[in-house]
Amino acid sequence: MQIGKILCIGSVWLAFNASLIMAGDPPAEAGYSLSSVVTPLCNEVSYFKNIDDLGHLRGTTLQIVSINQFHIGTDFNFEFTGDFNWGLDLYENYDYYFELSLVKPVYRSLSLNYQRIYSTFALEPINQLGLRLSLFSGS
Repeated sequence: MQIGKILCIGSVWLAFNASLIMAGDPPAEAGYSLSSVVTPLCNEVSYFKNIDDLGHLRGTTLQIVSINQFHIGTDFNFEFTGDFNWGLDLYENYDYYFELSLVKPVYRSLSLNYQRIYSTFALEPINQLGLRLSLFSGS
């Protein structure tokens, strides 16, 4: 569980600092701007009080979503999604689920997606490789 917390904190720090750096106007000493390499698409933090159907309090949840697009020869998305719960589970005081994703657009709405999942419900990290079909892409 300690490794999961460290990875989580590091990933959140990296994702949010990347988006903050790109929001400013970094110096272009090397002949290019970092803002042309990384583009923040979505960075959200949500806090929830959980209530079950019977009206009983079921703890709190901190949810973090960070999606950043970067360009190194071609376009990629790096995504972080995490749910961190306190008092949600009747048997655990604290649990978490988060995934780190690398998404490579292939053709129009089709992307190749690699995800690494860390959670309290799995003994080891889980790797997922698959296809993503985006049903809506705003402009």
